[in-house]
Amino acid sequence: MMNIKPIKLLPAREQVAAELRKAILSNKYKQGDTIALDEVSKSLGVSVTPVREALQLLSADGLIALRPNKGAMVLGITEQYIKEHFELRLILEGEMIRKVCNSQSVDISEIMSAFTAAEVDLEENEARNYSHLNQAFHMAIWNAAGNQRIATLLSTLWNGLSIGLNTTEKEYAIKSIIEHRELLSAIKNKDADRACNLMKEHIERSMRDMLTNLGN
Repeated sequence: MMNIKPIKLLPAREQVAAELRKAILSNKYKQGDTIALDEVSKSLGVSVTPVREALQLLSADGLIALRPNKGAMVLGITEQYIKEHFELRLILEGEMIRKVCNSQSVDISEIMSAFTAAEVDLEENEARNYSHLNQAFHMAIWNAAGNQRIATLLSTLWNGLSIGLNTTEKEYAIKSIIEHRELLSAIKNKDADRACNLMKEHIERSMRDMLTNLGN
């Protein structure tokens, strides 16, 4: 019988931060726009508390300027910022997947469960839940690597689906699941070099997709 693990997701504040980070990096929130606590809370179906905590994270990252009792104002995003953001993710996630491949006793059942759930969702629900399942797949790799400090740092960098201009979520999910399948294969084969190269290509492709939104 398959050892199916529960799907794990980021805490509420990181999930809210990821949604806002994605909106800023994809230029849905533009420089000078205001992010209001109540509006975000209502839109995402969460209380004001995780929204307030998420804004603190984004402020520390230099994406917004906090405005007391008024939410926050979006600061400017440049191509260089986006490239540096994804480069940092690439370095950290590349190291995490290498650790997974090099471990002799690692449990990859959580990774496999997240991948299987994403495949089923794509087949049955046309990617309606793919954003969360994509997150779960990457988190499962971080957890399996066994370095909680790096996993915590990566959780503060997560930006959700890096959907390019004129690309649907389903189209993005189809590309992503193919890349995840290759990553999982490399992990199963304990091929650390291939896994790192695939993760690099995966994140660089996400970066290129995100950059298509810049200036629009």
